[in-house]
Amino acid sequence: MERIILTGFRGTGKTVVGMKLAEMLSVPFIDTDARIEEMMGLSVSEIFKDLGEEIFRKAESEVIAALPKCSSVVSTGGGAVMDPVNVRNFRAGSTVFMLCTTLDVIEERISGSERPSLTVFPLHDEILVLLRERMPAYISSADYCIDTGTCTVDEVCAKITYILKNGLAGSEERKSGLDFMRKISLPAPELKRVERLLTEPESPPLRLCGIAGNPCFHSKSPGIYNRLFEEYRLNFHYTWFQYEDAGEIIRHARGMDVRGISVTIPHKQAVIPYLDSIDEHAEAIGAVNTVLHCEGKMYGSNTDWIGVRRPLEGHEGDVGVVFGAGGAAMGAVYAMRDLGMDVIVLNRNEDRAAEVAERFGCSAGGLDDFSSLSPDVVVNATPVGMGKNGGSLLTRDQLRESMTVFDLVYTPPMTPLLTLAGAVGCTCISGEEMFVHQLCEQFRIFTGIVVEPGHVREMMK
Repeated sequence: MERIILTGFRGTGKTVVGMKLAEMLSVPFIDTDARIEEMMGLSVSEIFKDLGEEIFRKAESEVIAALPKCSSVVSTGGGAVMDPVNVRNFRAGSTVFMLCTTLDVIEERISGSERPSLTVFPLHDEILVLLRERMPAYISSADYCIDTGTCTVDEVCAKITYILKNGLAGSEERKSGLDFMRKISLPAPELKRVERLLTEPESPPLRLCGIAGNPCFHSKSPGIYNRLFEEYRLNFHYTWFQYEDAGEIIRHARGMDVRGISVTIPHKQAVIPYLDSIDEHAEAIGAVNTVLHCEGKMYGSNTDWIGVRRPLEGHEGDVGVVFGAGGAAMGAVYAMRDLGMDVIVLNRNEDRAAEVAERFGCSAGGLDDFSSLSPDVVVNATPVGMGKNGGSLLTRDQLRESMTVFDLVYTPPMTPLLTLAGAVGCTCISGEEMFVHQLCEQFRIFTGIVVEPGHVREMMK
């Protein structure tokens, strides 16, 4: 049996559930708060009051890093998930359950606690503020979420043991999911592996992730994700969902209990109506490239803009041109506007360019308008230059040495546009940089673990 980790806010029942579950499974129970108290010779309340939260968090990280790798049930502190290093350490070789309940139940359970307040707010408001701050980290770092508000301790333990043995996908959903996966024309070895996962579920269950697009078999994501899953000892597998209907992909992903989906062309906008919620960035951009499945809900977000923003840091206030008017273009414009850049959107269909420009408060035009502009930054957010879509939107004489040229296409790494730009002496940014940075952020959303961009770059060589 793998190690079982229980996370969640104070008052969600981590300790009482953990003790009972460990008893049922005949394995040791470890409470990280108790270990901290033993190490420091003070109660948690005394540590917070006399030494401060920073000292407590340092001790907490030491305890989590030293957790035994053997079968056990571990209850973590409520704020432990806010440190990605903690998440990496407790996630390795573990199945993580987030225990949750309503704000009112939490308040009732922890009222009268001696633990000092972490904010200047009254208890009810403090819980609300901390839950809002921590919930994304709880959801990302947990494999499964269990509501403890309306269940007895025995019922919660029964749910956990059932999930550990069977997962959350029912037999009919698995069968339907397998029929769907057979439509995708997966490579034979991959289809065989997916068939085994769906017909002979492992214990604890392996979680599927994948890339959804049409086409998407060219994507490098499966190879990189599966190497990262192996490296961080996560019981996940990443595959392809190449299909023309975004709604069908999401429907079957729910049934198969797919953990995370990377969304690519042409589904970044089409997928939105089938999700339970999207975050503020995806809503502003109007496109989703990341879907996280937890608590039976599909959460949409966008990491493409991060993939554009980070390589362009240092260009704050510059003038930029974005070619394209699709989901990738909207992410690029959003990122550049976030950097305070003056942006012009250019597209063959000028009406589409105008729609994007109006959305973000910038200018628009047609492709021919580029010659009259003098941008500092040029971003290609079209498929031109990818695979069979060879060629370049610009000619050599339209480029200047002072320009930074960023081509979001990453296959091939050196596109025709970048080849021309390099010959002129422009600063060139390959689409691999966007891919790397957006993948790092997406991996954090799927797992709660922060991976360094340089590490992903090495994997792409």
